[in-house]
Amino acid sequence: MKTVAMIPARYAATRFPAKLMQVLGNKSVILHTYDNTKATGLFDEVVVVTDSEIIFNEITSHGGKAIMSKKNHESGSDRIAEAAEELDVDVIVNVQGDEPFVQKAPLKKLLAVFQEERVQVASLMQELKDPELIEDPNYVKVAVDRNWNALFFSRSVIPYPRSKDIAITYYEHIGVYAFRKQALLNFSSWPMTPLEAAEKIECLRYLEYGVPLKMVLTNYMGVEIDTPEDLIKAAKLL
Repeated sequence: MKTVAMIPARYAATRFPAKLMQVLGNKSVILHTYDNTKATGLFDEVVVVTDSEIIFNEITSHGGKAIMSKKNHESGSDRIAEAAEELDVDVIVNVQGDEPFVQKAPLKKLLAVFQEERVQVASLMQELKDPELIEDPNYVKVAVDRNWNALFFSRSVIPYPRSKDIAITYYEHIGVYAFRKQALLNFSSWPMTPLEAAEKIECLRYLEYGVPLKMVLTNYMGVEIDTPEDLIKAAKLL
């Protein structure tokens, strides 16, 4: 199976502009993400796909590979689909640029589910225990069925704990996806769907078009950089 990791990297993030170029330790967030993805040794190629010359230069000046994309993409998946169209590849892993602590074990586990031919799309999740984070809309929650397929993603609390007698396990969706090439190209050809537009969660588009999304449970993946507060947490973790 030929696999490529693609890292969509938009400079003008809504909640935290220029977050990917923030310094974490001794290098930028996006460079941490690129270097750690490459260090896994799992991929035939690792590429940053960006609309920003600043990010493009950041990666290429450190010996990495980057591709310039259009600016007007609705999601990270749409951005990498543009770059993936001409690639000879079986499975593409979308590693979000704001995941500086990406590790080998979860990505290996994610790729393993594609040994099953019917799996078209998969993603990572981790257990979420902090009540404050469960309530936080910046943390996307996912509910799954007995076969670990996603039932729904939401910024709201799901499931809602109406009964206090039941012990509920909450899962946080981690923004790392894997797709067979055609599934990714299909995604980018479909118009944005109502639930996706309302929640601003791109993987809801798959569910709204009836494509199962296999979830893979992993251990703690570190801090995803969405806000300035996350950068402070990431610095402590580093």
